[in-house]
Amino acid sequence: MIFPQLPDPILPSAVMPHRKVIRSWLLPIMQRSSAHALTLVLLDLILFLLAIGATIWFRNIAAKLLFGVVAGFVIGRLFILGHDACHQSFTPNRRLNRWIGRLVFLPSLTPYSLWDVGHNVVHHGYTNLKGFDFVWHPLSLDEFQALPRWRQLLERIYRSGWAPWLYYFIEMWWQRMYFPSRKKMPTRRPVFTWDGVLVTAAAMVWVAGLAAAAIITKQSIGITLLAGFALPFLFWNAMIGFVVYVHHTHTNIAWYDDKVAWAAAQPFVSTTVHLTFRYRFGALMHNIMEHTAHHVDMSIPLYRLQEAQKILEVMLPLRIVIQKFSWRWYFDTARRCKLYDFRRRCWTDFSGQPTSGAEVSL
Repeated sequence: MIFPQLPDPILPSAVMPHRKVIRSWLLPIMQRSSAHALTLVLLDLILFLLAIGATIWFRNIAAKLLFGVVAGFVIGRLFILGHDACHQSFTPNRRLNRWIGRLVFLPSLTPYSLWDVGHNVVHHGYTNLKGFDFVWHPLSLDEFQALPRWRQLLERIYRSGWAPWLYYFIEMWWQRMYFPSRKKMPTRRPVFTWDGVLVTAAAMVWVAGLAAAAIITKQSIGITLLAGFALPFLFWNAMIGFVVYVHHTHTNIAWYDDKVAWAAAQPFVSTTVHLTFRYRFGALMHNIMEHTAHHVDMSIPLYRLQEAQKILEVMLPLRIVIQKFSWRWYFDTARRCKLYDFRRRCWTDFSGQPTSGAEVSL
């Protein structure tokens, strides 16, 4: 990898540079390419259609379910492309980005405009700031104990490590994306409704197409819909729920309930995890795990994130949380990161006992 001309790395003991300075290191690699972007879109759309087609073509139930999982994974890949388009970092053309975003968001049934507000404005504007960022935000002990029993149980299920799919489906998609209530989305815009109608129409066409294919091929409509629609959608929910969880949940990652302290902590670097995988698995997810670079500058296209992340880790040694993925680490994190003590700034279990920071001895 060839780096652009860079200054000397910033020592860990030095003051963190201003965000504008850090972004300046990345300017030489931020070029966007419509040809590259459209190639990725075409590839993933073909993969999605082939996977859905395979759930119809194969009559063996196990094969159908396998390709349903594959389709769910490809939905995740398409969503990541739409995520970039929604950031206006995918191609140089803003209108093209909006059209691409809406198109590739359809298989995940994600309304483009609502995702834009919730993600670009809220999550990126206030990452890990309590009361603003609502993605996997941890409760304090007092907040947890004030919940009714059923809601405490649901919170325990969400943070068990086994239910990222349930969390995203209920807390994100159902409550905040699919025709959200005024409580969850006080601002009402016509485009929110029309994007909801668009994904509803896409779902109806998808389901009707599968049902028609099942009738024509004399197969079970129920099994075809399970393998070709329900399973891909649920797998996609699990994939995105997992991804957003590991991006900002780690024993070395802090949350804040004070805006001044949050701003002083340079949250675009300190609140994000760079999760690494074996066998270049991260590349299969369009490099979205190079997440520190993405939060430093949302305008970096996903096909340049790997290089941008490397530059940051060279220039800011020991400042970035880098975690090698393993299921052991993931479930240990789920075990330890239940609630958050905002006064002591540490993670705790559901009884309020610290599970991260200097007070912990494991």
